[in-house]
Amino acid sequence: MTNAFQINRMVKTYPGFQLGPLDLALEPGKIMGYVGINGAGKTTTMYCLVGLVRADAGEVKIFGRPNNLNRPAWKLDVGYVGDQHVFYERWTAEENLNFLVRFYPGWSAGKAQDLARRLRLPLEKRARDLSTGNRVKLALVAALAHSPKLLLLDEPTAGLDPVVRLEVLDELMEVIQDEERAIFYSTHILADIKRLVDDLVFLDQGRIILRSAKDDLVEKWRTITFYSDRTIGAVDAAVQIRHEGRAHQVISSDHEATLAHLRTLEVEIRELHYLPVEEIAVQIIKGGSRVAAGQS
Repeated sequence: MTNAFQINRMVKTYPGFQLGPLDLALEPGKIMGYVGINGAGKTTTMYCLVGLVRADAGEVKIFGRPNNLNRPAWKLDVGYVGDQHVFYERWTAEENLNFLVRFYPGWSAGKAQDLARRLRLPLEKRARDLSTGNRVKLALVAALAHSPKLLLLDEPTAGLDPVVRLEVLDELMEVIQDEERAIFYSTHILADIKRLVDDLVFLDQGRIILRSAKDDLVEKWRTITFYSDRTIGAVDAAVQIRHEGRAHQVISSDHEATLAHLRTLEVEIRELHYLPVEEIAVQIIKGGSRVAAGQS
């Protein structure tokens, strides 16, 4: 099966920052969350994928075709919603969408109208008069109306109110029901990843520190509470440990390894709890490479 995108040893350098070398692939039928703090390199990765900037080294392929700007047919497979939404501001939302028809042979006016209706996008309003949420909706309709096989989303729900955010996420879940399509979703809004993604990729200072299936992380991480009268030092796979009298609580990135170690210490284990994936992501982002190394 041809990957939706394939990145091989890609590098992009700016003064004081380097992205990569980056190796990453996304399979059709998957939603990949791309997670990291602002400045980690998420947007630069998106720009390289979509051809807005040229990588200094390495290779990028979209469904097996190099993203060569001189041979742009690969762009027909891509829908992109960036962190900035650029429209003809004096035109209505509908006029902006109609302008795009000539660029996409697969454009469906019916699909654009249906998406606009489902998202409650006011097509009659000028772009300059649209709210932040409606600008995101317009960008999403523009990205989806030609039925792209790869959807690249860079912080699409940033600044949206909770209701609009859920509407956008619901629409994205509909898109991925077609298993030939894929979504690459860059975000620092961790609540989105719980609802949407299959795999998580963590980026730190321009480098990928971890890729994991979301369900695998949820299965491995636990909060473990135990009691001991003795001083407790380092504990295997413990990301964080708190002490309060006899009570101790560990956040573990591998609960089986942690439990095995605690049993050798002959402590009284009281409770195990799953961690929400948002909390796991926070711990990985905070711990960086040190925590990620324990996941491999």
